[in-house]
Amino acid sequence: MKIIPAIDLIDGKCVRLTKGDYATKRVYNEDPVEVAKAFEDNGVRFLHLVDLDGAKSNRIINYPVLEKITKATSLQVDFGGGLKSDKDVQIAFESGAAQITGGSVAAKDRTLFLRWLERYGSEKIILGADCSNRKIATDGWLNSSELDVLDFIQAYQEQGIRTVISTDIAKDGMLAGPSIELYRAILNRTDVALIASGGITTLNDLEELSAIGCSGAIIGKAIYEGHITLKELSQLC
Repeated sequence: MKIIPAIDLIDGKCVRLTKGDYATKRVYNEDPVEVAKAFEDNGVRFLHLVDLDGAKSNRIINYPVLEKITKATSLQVDFGGGLKSDKDVQIAFESGAAQITGGSVAAKDRTLFLRWLERYGSEKIILGADCSNRKIATDGWLNSSELDVLDFIQAYQEQGIRTVISTDIAKDGMLAGPSIELYRAILNRTDVALIASGGITTLNDLEELSAIGCSGAIIGKAIYEGHITLKELSQLC
């Protein structure tokens, strides 16, 4: 299972939110490149980079940070947040992203998202399936929809999507364990490579996610709060 640390960006700084609430913002480091280098120095190969300013503004904003990280490290970065147009995606890839994640756009503009999938292929396009009470959330989790997360993922799998990142918003930043039953339900119904995100707090959480068949796990606040150390990460990567 891939171990994928997360860096969330606001004003170019490394931050974390709780349940996606921008009012809960906490800055952990002024320099995301420094954080990314520390991950790489401890054996990490993958990074989940989220442009929270972009998610709120519906356009890519923090791409200069993406470019700095990809130039300063060899990390394979998947980038999401605010990708709403062909130009946004082009900027993300030109700035060094190995993959991009589309969530809100997949929920709100199916035609555009499928065009990206056709143009770039399933190796470069990840479906973001973030949900609250199993309903897809959009626009930096500021809005909700009536789309069932299982139906949403299955419909895109039928169109060629292979990799999905799913966050149960109720678990995000709570340091109380991931949504195992949600992920089990997704894996029972689909054949996607599922990357779990939200609530992962301990090494036992990672073991449980691996046991049910997740292909990756995104870890955020647990690292920044010291629940999972960089030394422990180095032993897993």
